[in-house]
Amino acid sequence: MAHLTWLTAKDLAFPSADHAMEEPNGLLAAGGDLSVPRLITAYRHGIFPWYAPGQPILWWCPDPRTVLRPDGLHVSRSMRKLISQQRMRVTLDQDFSSVICACAEPRHYADGTWITPQMQQAYIDLHRAGIAHSVEVWQDGLLVGGLYGVALGKVFFGESMFSRASNASKLGFITLVEQLGQWGFELIDCQMPTDHLFSLGAESMPRAAFLHELARLCPPDAADAWRQHAL
Repeated sequence: MAHLTWLTAKDLAFPSADHAMEEPNGLLAAGGDLSVPRLITAYRHGIFPWYAPGQPILWWCPDPRTVLRPDGLHVSRSMRKLISQQRMRVTLDQDFSSVICACAEPRHYADGTWITPQMQQAYIDLHRAGIAHSVEVWQDGLLVGGLYGVALGKVFFGESMFSRASNASKLGFITLVEQLGQWGFELIDCQMPTDHLFSLGAESMPRAAFLHELARLCPPDAADAWRQHAL
């Protein structure tokens, strides 16, 4: 039977995803902390933190999972045209803190943000450890879009994106996916389904199949594909 597990500060182990709740979908555990070792352990097991201010840290592993394979990326004709115009410039890992800060800004369609100061600092620490990465989209010298996520083995786990100019975040995402494909990444975790992601080629994968892929693509001894190629 599914039940919520409370984590202790000392034990980094997570319960099996089989214990995740069906409603809300994927809620698995609460508590613990956002230390670098715990976050790495979580992602390797398909688990990610997501909670609102005032709540304890909540850990999720939903079923099904929204994923995208680099060779399944769909780029529309209009986006190909935008890319060819080169009106925006895309960089990697040039301003992680500004990207996560922009992702944390309030959205017109939501109240508040789940990217709390505590969460921002945790991923900045992950970035300093070489695990979390950012994509920046620039126009006329200004940061107009971007996204961040976590890279382990041959899997990139997307976390959040923002856009201050039309199609900026989409351009950043497409550029990232194409680069990941060149570096040998095989899977991109998009976590939750959206029409936007499905339009780019994302698909739903049963949780069991997703976890099987993670065991193959990012075991603890897996080489870091991002740092192997980015340096």
